[in-house]
Amino acid sequence: MQYLMAIDAGTGSIRAVIFDTKGNQISVAQREWTHLEEDGVPNSMSFDFVKNWDEVIWCIKESLALAKISSDDILALSATSMREGIVLYDKEDNELWGVANVDSRADKEVRYLKENFAGIEEEFYALSGQTFALGALPRIMWLKNNRPEIYERVANISMIGDWVLAKLSGVIGTDPSNGGTTGVFSLKKRDWDATMATKVGIKDNIFPPCQEVGKVLGNITSNASQLTRLSTNTKVVTGGGDVQLGSAGLGVVEENQVAILGGSFWQQVVNIKSDVRPPKNMEIRVNPHVVTGLSQAEGITFFSGLIMRWFRDAFCDMEKLEAKRLGIDVYEVLESKAKDVPLGSNGIIPIFSDSMKYGKWYHAAPSFLNLSIDSEVCNRASMFRSLEENACIVSAINLQKIKKFSGVEFDEVVFAGGASKGALWSQILADVLGVRVKIPKVKEATALGAAMAAGVGAGVYEDLVSAAKELVVWDKTYEPNMDNFEKYKQIKQKWQKVYESQLKLVDMGLTESMWKAPGL
Repeated sequence: MQYLMAIDAGTGSIRAVIFDTKGNQISVAQREWTHLEEDGVPNSMSFDFVKNWDEVIWCIKESLALAKISSDDILALSATSMREGIVLYDKEDNELWGVANVDSRADKEVRYLKENFAGIEEEFYALSGQTFALGALPRIMWLKNNRPEIYERVANISMIGDWVLAKLSGVIGTDPSNGGTTGVFSLKKRDWDATMATKVGIKDNIFPPCQEVGKVLGNITSNASQLTRLSTNTKVVTGGGDVQLGSAGLGVVEENQVAILGGSFWQQVVNIKSDVRPPKNMEIRVNPHVVTGLSQAEGITFFSGLIMRWFRDAFCDMEKLEAKRLGIDVYEVLESKAKDVPLGSNGIIPIFSDSMKYGKWYHAAPSFLNLSIDSEVCNRASMFRSLEENACIVSAINLQKIKKFSGVEFDEVVFAGGASKGALWSQILADVLGVRVKIPKVKEATALGAAMAAGVGAGVYEDLVSAAKELVVWDKTYEPNMDNFEKYKQIKQKWQKVYESQLKLVDMGLTESMWKAPGL
């Protein structure tokens, strides 16, 4: 039997997943990880490539042990990762510096670029679909201004998934779906646009080769083999961004298809042609897809999965004990209680992620509003349900914005990631959107997409489109309750008004934003 390995470097965890060539998941090993604020650097989120490489090694070895297979049977592997996070290297390909996806230390640099290069963000956005909020240029400029001794040594750049592959193969490279999120990129050409770096005075010779997903970088090196127990015969194949490879793992590989990936962050994506220009208002992000010729219009809901983890760990010790006694996941216990809470969660209004406002993006202070002191009405179950409803409501608003820009109409959404394991959450999503929601059999679609990429490199599949059509199998379908849809429309409108009022408190300096894009 032959197998494929996917390494998924997400915001909240790293995992290694083994699939057979028919798309069946054989084993998974996972470790939660955190990205810490650097001492003395507000709003930073550093990527610890030394500690995190140890976590990658552990996951690879554990997945092999759990699968009970020979490493010689792993034909190929690929990787996917949180996008925007970058790693910088010296001329010997040693890591110098890294940041995770929502690192926002470069606020002064973003303001500098906007104030000293009039219209440059709009110019770059029209080409790349990215603003400076999560882009690489302000971060590299921060390094130049604050760590010049490191900046002078920078000779190469990659994304975090590319870093995993470089550690295994010895070759640094990237693909359009991942590299495109740096903002130093052309959507139409699907390649770097180094002139952007030239225009703002940043090194323009640090961008590695950009290849389409599924290209072989090399084999596992002897050093990586000794560390991970992988075979040197295993091919290392170009991967991609988590959302885009996740879309492939959901079968969302054709124009006008729609998906929602419910992980640490939630992404709402709609496939469009590569030559479609991003909207002038810069509200929506546009990224290269892993499928040649396609881009994805994308909305993002911040921290949805991480907020659930926080809620679980901060308030749900009783449910944890109950879950342990029953031998089930704590989220199953919470959903079983939340399903008896009426629609609207007894009026509780969660304030966490705002809808997508890519050009000027910041959030209100995290809070629950409209609480009751009646414990029968306001309790862990009703607050948990309110968080599930809110993630779906923000997703609906983002999809409305994408519809307006792209003109795409749809009556079906594919839903995957950890959130799709929840039957209640999936039904709420169908009701909020008013469309059919389809759940794939393999919930970890992002990892499956990376395994597909590995399979393309190994010659198992012709390309990602054919791989998706062959491997994606549907598990469940949720039809919308249209009466509930009408009720949620009213809740959505109310939430938008309340959220705007909460943003004013941030503007007045009375509360602190949950996250604010650099330069605001």
